Amino acid sequence: MNNKPIADLLRPSSFSQVAGQAHLVSARGVITRMISSGRISNMIFFGPPGTGKTTVANIIAKNSGMELFKLNATTASLSDIKEVIAQANSVFSSKGILLYLDEIQYFNRKQQQSLLEFIEDGRVTLIASTTENPYFAIYDALISRCSVFEFKHISAKEIVPVLKRALAALNEENSLSKTAGDDALEFLASCAGGDVRHALTLFEGAYFASDDEITESVAREFIPSVSAGMFDRDSDVHHNLLSGLQKSIRGSDPDAAVFYLARLLEGGDIISACRRLQVIASEDIGLAYPQAAQITYALCQSARELGLPEARIPLANCAIMLATAPKSNTAYLAIAKASEDIKNGKGQETPIHLVAPLFKGYKYPHDYPNDYVEQQYLPDDLKNAKYYEFGNNKTEQSAKAYWEAIKGKKL
Repeated sequence: MNNKPIADLLRPSSFSQVAGQAHLVSARGVITRMISSGRISNMIFFGPPGTGKTTVANIIAKNSGMELFKLNATTASLSDIKEVIAQANSVFSSKGILLYLDEIQYFNRKQQQSLLEFIEDGRVTLIASTTENPYFAIYDALISRCSVFEFKHISAKEIVPVLKRALAALNEENSLSKTAGDDALEFLASCAGGDVRHALTLFEGAYFASDDEITESVAREFIPSVSAGMFDRDSDVHHNLLSGLQKSIRGSDPDAAVFYLARLLEGGDIISACRRLQVIASEDIGLAYPQAAQITYALCQSARELGLPEARIPLANCAIMLATAPKSNTAYLAIAKASEDIKNGKGQETPIHLVAPLFKGYKYPHDYPNDYVEQQYLPDDLKNAKYYEFGNNKTEQSAKAYWEAIKGKKL
C-alpha cells in the first residue's frame, strides 16, 4: 500500500488544476499574466494553510525553468540560505535559482535582511510565504522589493471537484470502484474551513473507512461534534451569518441577533463571532455608548477562555447589549473620510508648530481658559476639512453642547 498522502499525489502541475485563487492563476489572473510575460519578480504569498501557496510556487518554478530550492523558516538558518546561494553559480542548466521560503515570519530581522543582497543582484528570485499579515510579519525593506499576493480560503464548491479527483485516484491506486454521494463530498468540503489539504485528509479517512460507497454518515464520523471547521468560513453561508448578526444588531433587533449568533456558535466558531461583535461595538454603537467596546471586549475574552458550550452565555449577553444600545456610526464615517483624503495624497505636511523639536508658534491649550485655544492642527491643504459630525444621540449631543459652550460658538 502506498502511504503517500493523497494531497501530495494530487498536487496540481498546472495553474488550471489549482483549486480557487482565480484572481491569481486563472487565464487572466495576475500571476498567470506575469509568468506569460517571461518576467518573474520576487513575491510574497500570504494566506491560510492549504490554499495553494507551495503548489503555485512549484508551478512557477516549472514554467520558468529555474532551479527550485525549498526552505522552511521554522527550521532553516542563515547558513542554509548561504548554502543555497553558493549553488547559484553551479546551476548551469537553469535560468537561475528560485528560493521558496515557507513561514518567513519565523525569520528574525537579521535573517530577513540577509536575503536583500541576493535578491537585489538577481542571484536569487524569492518566493516567501506566510500565514500572517506580511505587513506585520515581514520587514519593510523586504516587502518593498517584492510583489505581495493574497491567497484566499477556498470555497466548498471549489473543493468538491478536487475530492472527485481524489476518489478516482484512490480507486485506481487500490483497484477498487468505490462511489461517493454528492452529500458526502459537499459535507467534507464544507468542513475543511477552506483548506484543500485538510479536505483531502478527511476524504482519505472516509474512503478507507467506507465499504462500497462513501456516505455522509461515514464522513461525519471524522468530524468533531464541535469544531471551528464545521462549515467553510469563506462560504456564502458563513458570510451571510456574520452579515445577519451585524445588521440585526445595527437594526436593534435582539432576537435576530441572538439567532444568528447561535447559528455561528453551532458551528463552533467563537473567533469569528467575537471579532464581528467587537467590530460592531465600535462601528455601529460607537460614541453613542463608548463603554460598549470595553464591555464587548471583556465578554469576548470571557467566551474565549470558557470555550463552548459555556461561551454562548457571555456572547449572548454581548449581542443583546449591543442590539439594545443606542447607535452611532459617526466615528466610522469620520475615519473613512480622512482615509479617503490620505489615499488621494492630501495632508502630507504636518503644520510646523506641531513638529518637534521647536514647536514654533504652538499654543499649549492648558495655558488657556477651559484648556482650549483655537489653532490649526490639520495640514494646510486640509485646514478646512470636516470629518466628524456629532451624532443625534444623548452622549454625543452632550459632548456637542459642552464644546459649543467652551469654544463660545456653534460648530
